[in-house]
Amino acid sequence: MTAGRLRAGLVGLGAMGRHHARVLVGLDGVDLVGVADPTADKRTVPGEAALVATVDELIGLGIDYAVVACPTAFHEPIGLTLAEAGVPALIEKPLAHTIEAARRLAEAFDSRGLVAGVGHIERYNPAIISLRSRLESGELGDLLQVVTRRQGPFPNRVADVGVVKDLATHDIDLTSWVTGQSYRSVTAQTVSRSGREHEDLLSAVGQLTGGAIANHSVNWLSPFKERTTVVTGDRGCFIADTLTADLTFYANGIEHTEWEALRAFRGVSEGDMVRYAIRKREPLQVEHEQFRDAVLGLDSEVVDLAQGLATVVVSESMLRSADLGRTVELGRSLAGGAEA
Repeated sequence: MTAGRLRAGLVGLGAMGRHHARVLVGLDGVDLVGVADPTADKRTVPGEAALVATVDELIGLGIDYAVVACPTAFHEPIGLTLAEAGVPALIEKPLAHTIEAARRLAEAFDSRGLVAGVGHIERYNPAIISLRSRLESGELGDLLQVVTRRQGPFPNRVADVGVVKDLATHDIDLTSWVTGQSYRSVTAQTVSRSGREHEDLLSAVGQLTGGAIANHSVNWLSPFKERTTVVTGDRGCFIADTLTADLTFYANGIEHTEWEALRAFRGVSEGDMVRYAIRKREPLQVEHEQFRDAVLGLDSEVVDLAQGLATVVVSESMLRSADLGRTVELGRSLAGGAEA
């Protein structure tokens, strides 16, 4: 190992874990020294990293931080083990499978003063970063609505949670982040068609604390993949495509119309359209760079565990709303997010 370099460990070498491993191997100032996965094949481990079966063995390699990319149900026990050993951790989203587990993780790392983050990768998507900056500068005026569409074929890799916690958590987090508003209430319906105990489709409406409305359509039942966020305000709307990292602005028209029938209509009219030129870096690469810098004590942008907890609370409130058939109100928690 080169002096001064961070020693990183990875928990889980599944579909997402392999992406984390790829980035870690090439990350400046970091050595991937070990991977913990009891079922992985040594031939799939990149670089010179050791393959071990348990998190305790991984900690024994002398790691400076860990990336947790195992199934969501294991986030809590693995995260608590890392926290007890004093190891900072970047935990894949969602933070945990229940509110209680997420809260225990947040408290474990916070009480020890350890750096910890949640892998809400959309925050590092170039289109979403640009969108948030433009909303903060007031380019859209008052925010009226956020509409997200996230759909695609069923992923065989996911078995422990449904589409709400696996996919909708992306949209919950990015909606709060780009608008600066939290969820005040949610109304949701779900559908399960795969034969599993978990849901495959979500349709949800959220009332945000700043008055905007959020609409989320998420499913694993579509034969095509879509990742779209539309934010509408007084001055027009932004459309962010996080698959292509494109951001487009459609302005409300200001041209005077002489057509009497149209002039009587008091809605907006079509205006200019602009697609922005954005520097497009891989979000996962940026996420890892930011967490590395946080471990080093440098300025960084990391999704902390309190924010990860707030997202789990909203996701569980959606599931509760669907189960009860009514709107669920959310309050404010001391962790900085909402609690049902």
